[in-house]
Amino acid sequence: MNNLLPFEQIERKILVRKEAETNPSLGCSPEDRKTEEIINYGIVNIDKPRGPTSHQVSDYVQKILGINKSGHSGTLDPAVTGVLPIALGRATRIVQGLLTAGKEYVAIMHLHREVEEEKLRETIKKYFIGKIQQIPPLKSSVKRQLRTRTVYYFNILEIDGRDVLFKVGTEAGTYIRKLIHDLGKKLGAGAHMAELRRTKAGPFDESTLFTLHELTDACYFWKEEKNDKFIRKVIQPVESGAEHLPKIWVFDTTIESICHGVDLKLPGISKLNGNISKDGVAAIMSLKGELVALGTSKMNSNEMLGEKGIAVQTEKVFMQPGVYRIVS
Repeated sequence: MNNLLPFEQIERKILVRKEAETNPSLGCSPEDRKTEEIINYGIVNIDKPRGPTSHQVSDYVQKILGINKSGHSGTLDPAVTGVLPIALGRATRIVQGLLTAGKEYVAIMHLHREVEEEKLRETIKKYFIGKIQQIPPLKSSVKRQLRTRTVYYFNILEIDGRDVLFKVGTEAGTYIRKLIHDLGKKLGAGAHMAELRRTKAGPFDESTLFTLHELTDACYFWKEEKNDKFIRKVIQPVESGAEHLPKIWVFDTTIESICHGVDLKLPGISKLNGNISKDGVAAIMSLKGELVALGTSKMNSNEMLGEKGIAVQTEKVFMQPGVYRIVS
């Protein structure tokens, strides 16, 4: 039973162009950042409760932490629970890299009349795995026109009468409520969504979830008890938002120019992941594992082992200029 999103199935070997050391006096590995910096430059994976909108949850996080900026990855309806990564402060732009990442949900579909299990499984296998077409529901934030989306897997977990518990992995922008409605229609029985929980959003899953109450407690221990152990567990470094992306590690001497928006050229690369495809999103990293920038790869991995050319078109810079400025 496949329960893996596309990026989870890619083996990412590390290809070395030129071994290099990093200057310990420049930059800082993500796990060594000060707590104050993590709170304004991190991600918290909130277990969204039933009731508030995703935007309201993001606002609650701001109020709890006393920050003035946050952004969430992929809207969940008020009735839907589960994985809602919220980027904090300077990290907010990382959500753009998460919005297009695959999602996983566990749902309960209620059939409007009895359907044979074999017919249900065959209909899912034939019509609802792979490329499907959807018209977004009436209550949606996008234009209502036919769209093609990919369902990576659709696994039935349990059937209890007319209630079907299933797990589905989909391309971003797939409406599960509509998927259930369309499946019910194809079965000739009718169906509606009884319950929905998101279990994965890109690299974030239920293993790193924390509730708003737990975030509040962690913040209290940090501020009032001067104990930051819990809050450093709750808030992940911004780099966790790029876990699903192919990575390219650059020399210390290359970083400053990238921080000013210059494209990454081949001589600046120390090592890179295999299986990088042209025109995909790639993460440019320091040798300490810091996220420097996101960009579009202009070559595949093998071509990046060459000598000349632009490897990545720099688009979103995360590291601030001056961190790797080398003073002679």
